[in-house]
Amino acid sequence: MTVKIVTDSLSDITDDLAQELGITVVPLYVRFGEEVYRDRVEITTDEFYHKLVHGATFPTTTQPPPGDFIDVYKKLARETDEILVIAVSGKLSGTYQSALQAKNMMEGKCRIEVIDTLSVAMGFGLIVIEAAKAAKAGANLDELADLVRKTMPRSHLVIYFDTLKYLAKGGRIGKAQGLMGAMLSIKPILTVKDGEMAPLTRVRSPAAGMDYLYNFVPGFSKIEALAVEHATTPDKADELVERLSLLLPKARIYRSIVSPVLGTHAGPDAVALTVLEAE
Repeated sequence: MTVKIVTDSLSDITDDLAQELGITVVPLYVRFGEEVYRDRVEITTDEFYHKLVHGATFPTTTQPPPGDFIDVYKKLARETDEILVIAVSGKLSGTYQSALQAKNMMEGKCRIEVIDTLSVAMGFGLIVIEAAKAAKAGANLDELADLVRKTMPRSHLVIYFDTLKYLAKGGRIGKAQGLMGAMLSIKPILTVKDGEMAPLTRVRSPAAGMDYLYNFVPGFSKIEALAVEHATTPDKADELVERLSLLLPKARIYRSIVSPVLGTHAGPDAVALTVLEAE
């Protein structure tokens, strides 16, 4: 039986790609006051960012409860006897713990492995894609878990933020806290280090930010894939992809949109780039 791959919506795996590769995506939740939505299921990215920018209520987010994962496990257990769950960093979300709790409630019914990737967005989305391809090719659960753990150090995420305001409001600012005092005219570039947001550098304009993301790529001698994702600026993402296509064929550059739950913390105008190094 083919191993089933499960991830959460913070991977930013697109619906089309999830369907093509047989990936099950468990959504997180975003709340505006009394209104609660499942990430990308009950609220679109456009609807979310409009409410984020123009609404009076600042959103909050929460992980899926264990019951959401149990429902997925039970459904997939009718199709396979092995499930691999690839989750967002446990330091940024309680999603990993929910997936783990659900696994413990399923003991004996299906073999389930849950991995904390210590990353977010396509920083672990590209890892999910690699695992799903290997599962389709016939890899077993142990081989896939080993693949994921060996791929994690080869995935490098950098994010351009137009402001750190949203990250600070959402309590996910991590090691980037020290940048807050100089944020009036400076645009931060962050990465994920040891599962937390961490500062890389600062630039003075969106154009300089896009240059930094582009110039980040030639620093790697061998590249398996790239991913470019945006919050509300598809034009910037398009331009970046065009520039990157001079370095890597477009077929190996994935495009995505920052999900509503991530957008709560990243804010509008964020652009992220992930480099997956080749072995």
